Amino acid sequence: MLEIKKQIALKIIESVAGFNPDAAQNMVLADVCNALEYPPDPNMGDLAFPCFKLSRILRSSPVQIAQNILSRFSCVYVEKAENVNGYLNLFLSLSALAPKVGEILEKGDEYGRPRIGEGKTVVLDYSSPNVAKPFHIGHLGTTVIGHSIKMIHEFAGYKCVGINYLGDWGTQFGKLILAYRMWGSREQVEQGGIDELVSLYVRINLAIEEEKKAAADAGQEVDPVNSLAAKARMEFHKMEQGDAENLSIWKWFIQISLKEYEKTYRQLGITFESYEGESSVTDKMPAQVQKLRDLNLLKLDQGASIVDLSEYNMPPFLILKSDGSTLYATRDIAAAVYRKEKYHFDKSIYVTSAQQSQHFAQLFKVLELMGYEWYNELVHVPYGTVSLEGAKLATRTGNVVLLRDLFAAAIDKVKAVMKEKNTELENEDEVAEAVGVGAVVFYYLSNNRIKDIDFVMEEALSFDGNTGPYVQYTYARCCSVLRKVPEIKPQMYRITEPEEKDLVMVLLKFEEKVRQALNDYEPSVIARYILDVATAFNRFYHNCQILSTEDEKVKLSRLSLVSATRTVLGSAFGLICLKKTEKI
Repeated sequence: MLEIKKQIALKIIESVAGFNPDAAQNMVLADVCNALEYPPDPNMGDLAFPCFKLSRILRSSPVQIAQNILSRFSCVYVEKAENVNGYLNLFLSLSALAPKVGEILEKGDEYGRPRIGEGKTVVLDYSSPNVAKPFHIGHLGTTVIGHSIKMIHEFAGYKCVGINYLGDWGTQFGKLILAYRMWGSREQVEQGGIDELVSLYVRINLAIEEEKKAAADAGQEVDPVNSLAAKARMEFHKMEQGDAENLSIWKWFIQISLKEYEKTYRQLGITFESYEGESSVTDKMPAQVQKLRDLNLLKLDQGASIVDLSEYNMPPFLILKSDGSTLYATRDIAAAVYRKEKYHFDKSIYVTSAQQSQHFAQLFKVLELMGYEWYNELVHVPYGTVSLEGAKLATRTGNVVLLRDLFAAAIDKVKAVMKEKNTELENEDEVAEAVGVGAVVFYYLSNNRIKDIDFVMEEALSFDGNTGPYVQYTYARCCSVLRKVPEIKPQMYRITEPEEKDLVMVLLKFEEKVRQALNDYEPSVIARYILDVATAFNRFYHNCQILSTEDEKVKLSRLSLVSATRTVLGSAFGLICLKKTEKI
């Protein structure tokens, strides 16, 4: 559709040149292309050009401008043009549209790729769970939004580096090591995995609180040397000092956690180029703190070292605690510098909750003040919160809905539906997982990322309406039709019914939607586009004979349209973590 818009825009400029050459020279092709709209009512045309945008340079009314353009306008893609209230309404030629189906089939998986990122590198920081804690529903946003944004960038030609910036450093590991030494065993942890680590962590925290309470009840202070909290701090201090035994245990905890996380990533089809967590930049922080000092950006505030950002209407950015220890902010500065030096990125994207928006605004401003000219290549992509209606649908651990339990519940419900419909497939478990997990992902990504989401399982798993199962079933329907025919080689493409034209029009919008999702960092653009394709295809499927039509040329043309739909849906699925299901 972008090529069609470009050709129409050129003809509009040519028409203007016919009655005002000077004005036409000042018209920018890209601006005219962007001004072309899709009317809400098909009776108003397939495309419309609002002529009021030219009123200033042409010094005339929109109605008169539209009439002047119309009297000189001719384009191979346009069958009819009308002047309606200052809009140039354009009806596209069916004979010019039809061959576009062949272009989709020719390009295949390459169709719709903008190719605007070639030679550029993007670093994406997303998912990033805290080690020794399982995924919960709150991780869904950063994980699927982050990966979708990565896939969209890759589709546009960027080299992408996905970084899982694990929360793998801090005093919590001192607590966990102490708990392991007091109550755990290697056998128990190997057998229980991440759940056993959580159990140990919960137990040590409860014990620390009980110790504090007992001391308070006795009117005493907690022993600053022999208390559990002090011992936990000492265990972490030993890690910081390079204690081999503690570091070995810590690395083992990370391996156990990653083993658990990989199960979820496999279900989602997600991989990362790097698992370098917070621990990877601990040795890089001192240089950045020193640079802040050298630039006189550090100020003391009640013993803590801060960067004063009041001039920019932001709170102070805390760099060092009063005891000299570093914080998350310090590590973020070091990580940003390290990533720029290592990957030479053109853009670095952080996908986190909207609650961290202020933190990233502060981080980017501090990096600017430090003289890093690439500060404007940093992007924070925020998202809203997610809650689950009816928590009983998933098991709860420590008042947190675990993602694995949510996925398991979704998969079980899909299996129940398949059993009810007497669906028998060789790979039933694989399909149930693809549809169940896909339902959760699609339900989430079909909403604007900044909106808070209330997840309703029954809605997400419906095979009707705007859901993941509905669009995956549409893909399977395309595959089912194409399995019944040999290779398709039509000599001519044709559009004979309105439903065919509507479907072609939707398919031709793919690259535009990819560009929009890319520019807005908004996966929901792709999810909604997938729904548009599925809706248009199902109208075509129900209203137009495909295999049963007697006209062989029409049959081949319609089969080509089915194949083109499968191609576009398949590519779009890959942009939002949705698996292609050939049979459901």
